[in-house]
This record gives sequence, C-alpha cells and structure tokens, in this order.
Amino acid sequence: MANEVLTEVRGRTLLITLNRPEAMNAINQALAEQLAQAVEQLDSDPALSVGVLTGTGRGFSAGMDLKAFLSDGMPMIGDRGFGGITARAAEKPLIAAVEGFALAGGLELAMSCDIIVSARDAKFGIPETSVGLFAAAGALLRLPRALPYGLTMKLALTAKPIGAELAQQYGLVTDLAEPGHALAAALELAEQIARNAPLGLKASKALIREMQGRTEAEFWAMQREYIDSVFSSEDAVEGPKAFAEKRKPDWQGR
Repeated sequence: MANEVLTEVRGRTLLITLNRPEAMNAINQALAEQLAQAVEQLDSDPALSVGVLTGTGRGFSAGMDLKAFLSDGMPMIGDRGFGGITARAAEKPLIAAVEGFALAGGLELAMSCDIIVSARDAKFGIPETSVGLFAAAGALLRLPRALPYGLTMKLALTAKPIGAELAQQYGLVTDLAEPGHALAAALELAEQIARNAPLGLKASKALIREMQGRTEAEFWAMQREYIDSVFSSEDAVEGPKAFAEKRKPDWQGR
C-alpha cells in the first residue's frame, strides 16, 4: 500500500502528513485507514503528547476523492467516521497546520483537530453542494460553533470559501502564519503543549470538547471522574515537586 499518510516523531510531537500531493491530498479509503492508524499511534504511545496534522504539496486537503467515491463510496473507518478521524479523533491534543486550502472533507479533517494554525492566504470552505452532495463529515455540526449563523449558511449554500483572516477573526482559525510557515508555527505550538502533563492535557481536551451544550450538573459529574484519576496520579505528585525544586517535571503519563 502506498504511503498516503506519513508520520514522524519529533520529541513528544507526532507529525502526521497527508501525502497525496498529486491529488491535492484528496481523501480516499487508503488515506483514511492510514490516518486512523496514525491517530492510534499518537494515542497509544506514552512518549507522545501532541500531534500535528498537515498536508504535502499545494494545500492541506481538497476533500473527498470524488473519483474514488463513485466506485467505492465515502472513505469511512468504523466509529472514527469519514477520513479516519471526523467522528472520533485523537484523545491527545491535535493541531492542524493549513497551507493553501482546506476544503470540503479537508476542512472537516482540520476541524476534527483542536487547534487550526493557518497561512494567511489559505482558503476554507464546504463546496459539496456544487457537486451534488452536502458536508456530511462534521462541518454542519462544528462550523456553527465557530462562525456566526449567517456566515455558516453562506459557506454551505454558496459553496464559496472564505479567507484565513476572516476565519481567524471569528475563531475557526486560532493562529495565523506567513505563507509557507504554518507548519513551523504549529510545531512551535505543539512544543509548548508538550511541556505540560499528559493526563492533564487529555482531561482538559475531553472536558472542553464533550461538555458543549450540556448542563452544569453534567459537567461536574464528568469532571469528577477526571479529578479522581488525574489528581491521584504520579504526575500530580511530580508537578508540585518539580515546581518546589525549580526544575522541569519528568512526566510519566500515569
């Protein structure tokens, strides 16, 4: 099988690269399978704290491979959904580094990450209605959380993209970088995240991500489970001890 997705360990960061530049990193079944495997590698390796997802070539991803769709259908992976991550992504923090464009299913891959770092000249859109489809891999759930109602509707109904600066203004994009430097900025951010306690990172991500739209009572009940596991961990002893001894903590993830 071709290497549709590449992985590289950089310290406590796993760099995950969509590798179909000749097809603008369009998502087919092989890419989805390999992306799911990369996310599983990130979550299962205790030496890793954070992932960065990017693409080779002209852009991040142009979305689903429409030619493959005609013969094979949507590239789905079990409970992970379209592309291998849109329904269930990593438990650990995941950053998208976007150059050029993140369109259709490509935008849905990026929005499956926790933070999007983008080049200033990148474009974001969901043009599925222009090819007889609709954005069925999470955009219609996640875009209204990041963008105003009217702007989300405009993206979905006109099939026209918006620029990174407008996306950043409303919070879809977290950080902007000069063209060609999105990956470097994302890796720098990942390094900052990786300095922190792995269990605390996973708990923070889960609580922020899962509690949207739930009641306060549901939040406190869910948080109690994380307090029981995180606050009694070895890292919960190591963190204050390292602080008192004025040294860097040696996180074990347990």
